[in-house]
Amino acid sequence: MRHREVGELMTREVVTVSPDTTFKEIVRTLGAHGVSAVAVVDQAGHPLGVISEGDLLPKSADQGDWFRSVPRPEPWESDKAAATRAEELMSAPAVCARPEWTAAEAARLMESQHVKRLVVVDDADVLVGIVTRGDLLRIFLRDDDAIRHEITADVLDRTLHLDPASVSVEVLDGQVTLHGVVRFRSLVPVVERLCRTVDGVVRVTEHLAWDTDDTGAGR
Repeated sequence: MRHREVGELMTREVVTVSPDTTFKEIVRTLGAHGVSAVAVVDQAGHPLGVISEGDLLPKSADQGDWFRSVPRPEPWESDKAAATRAEELMSAPAVCARPEWTAAEAARLMESQHVKRLVVVDDADVLVGIVTRGDLLRIFLRDDDAIRHEITADVLDRTLHLDPASVSVEVLDGQVTLHGVVRFRSLVPVVERLCRTVDGVVRVTEHLAWDTDDTGAGR
């Protein structure tokens, strides 16, 4: 099976700023390019950090009406509010991915690091793209027929060497339903698990029977 890689999903034209870019210039850059974040890079193109709208927001909060009762800002918020240059505003270090990573690998890193985007670097750690949560979700826009073909040809035939005629595959809005008979009962969870790994699959429901119970669990 071929999983879609970060290099296929990422945006290659990345909006960047230098470490000494001023607050107002960063805001202008975000607006001019219609993006919600920029990468901060050094002269060699190595990513140092990322500045999102969330990193800039404390500046607006700091200009609120202090005659009203407002929560005391966290220390990091005060630091961000006082910052004037990119190197002070950025979230660092940059959380990086590689172009050859699968969408699943990138998604796991985003989740573990609690970030909305990853900068993508090459073997020399030079910025080559940026991938967002929205980019990774694009795999779920795959056509149902493409998903069905991949399950039939790659999972059932090439990987498990099953007769595709013995298992029918139905796909509707990314939801896969399997009907049919496999030779051994132990194959049922294997088939289901491999189908779940196909890009674009939302859920797998199996209604599979078997010829031989090789698990010792009985019917």
